[in-house]
Amino acid sequence: MAAATELARDLAAIVGDAHVREDEGALTAYARDATPLFHARPQAVVLPGSTEEVAAVLRYATDRGVPVVPRGAGSNLCAGTVPLHGGIVLVLTRLDRVLEVSAGELLARVQTGVTTQKLADAAAREGLLYAPDPGSRTVSTIGGNVATCAGGLRGLKYGVTRNYVLGLEAVLPTGEIIRTGGRLWKDVAGYDLTRLLTGSEGTLAVITEATVALLPAPEDSGTGVAYFDSLADASRAVAAVIAAGIVPATLEFLDHKCIAAVEEFAGLGLRTDAGALLMFGDDGAPRTVAGTLARIAEVCTGAGALEVTLAEDVTRAEALLAARRCALPALSRLGSLTILEDATVPRHRLAEMVDRIDAVAARYDLRIATFGHAGDGNLHPTCVLDPDDGAAVDRAHRAFGEIFAAAIALDGTITGEHGVGAAKLPYLADRIGADQIALARRLKLAFDPAGILNPGKLGS
Repeated sequence: MAAATELARDLAAIVGDAHVREDEGALTAYARDATPLFHARPQAVVLPGSTEEVAAVLRYATDRGVPVVPRGAGSNLCAGTVPLHGGIVLVLTRLDRVLEVSAGELLARVQTGVTTQKLADAAAREGLLYAPDPGSRTVSTIGGNVATCAGGLRGLKYGVTRNYVLGLEAVLPTGEIIRTGGRLWKDVAGYDLTRLLTGSEGTLAVITEATVALLPAPEDSGTGVAYFDSLADASRAVAAVIAAGIVPATLEFLDHKCIAAVEEFAGLGLRTDAGALLMFGDDGAPRTVAGTLARIAEVCTGAGALEVTLAEDVTRAEALLAARRCALPALSRLGSLTILEDATVPRHRLAEMVDRIDAVAARYDLRIATFGHAGDGNLHPTCVLDPDDGAAVDRAHRAFGEIFAAAIALDGTITGEHGVGAAKLPYLADRIGADQIALARRLKLAFDPAGILNPGKLGS
């Protein structure tokens, strides 16, 4: 389709007509991301094919004061890539090459549009592991993972995205191309801009390339599941596992509502009479894995588990992990609007936080199911409702406000892995305070003096 408006014509001169969209279908599609209830139409969508094209688009936008929202797959759940002020949506999915996998250095270099799964597969072919494992890994991009500091199921043992980012290539809003960090684990020359850009949610610079650390692939893995009368009981078992000095690769939970939804959706043979399910797994040397799973099973039994079973083979282990990964689509079948949130509390306060979520749900007459990463205290309360029921939507907003306040009161945070974006921005000051908000705005001004990059988000 030929570019028509002046903005689209100017962008086409940079990236070519084929890579600029201003048709109704594109503007509607890129008005939203995976976050429900947030949408705003851009003026144009542009898909650059190189770092130099990204720089040219940003120089153009800064000169003319046009907002730019960087975007990968749009799978984020915080409205981080919704173009609140219109302007340009800068889609980076054409930058999709794995540039290098170095087994000798235990690292990879990838362009920002490479999916998490594609990087993981490239590493696996060399006998290596890219550890970050977000639930959206098949579609989410490395650039988006870095921008939101994505977490995942392996976070307890292996950490999150920021623990693996060694260096970045990024374009400042004014068009300068910078390289932060590099190929080294140890490098303290200058400010740590790599860490600053990791989690900056596209508000300071546009990431175009990442150098990430890899690990030797584990020799073996195993999975088990424990059922409990209640999620509070499961939470206490988690505390007992960690107190015993056990740090498994995976420690996940589903509440009763999630178990029922997943079983109806996938038919995996889960116990639907249980109040909660705790899924645990480990990887490493075969003897170590077997020993870890046996110890966790023993601890869970001692903590009052109704039943503990270990997966007898890889197929069953993968089925159990699939049960956790399909919690969101399973719940989404129960209503036409699904609001998936995240909040994190210290592990020892997980049971208390679960009780507070249940109390909020009852008070606001809402169906809220909870699942998440038990090992690091990251909960995903998920509300399913009718979007046409305005009163219910309003109650859901107020309920989640109370849930975030409860997390802060329990020494936790408003988001463990989804990011702030537009969805959590109203609660950010409660979490970090006015002085840090002011500092964030000064940082934003230093990087983006024209204020064009993802306005209405962090630093705004």
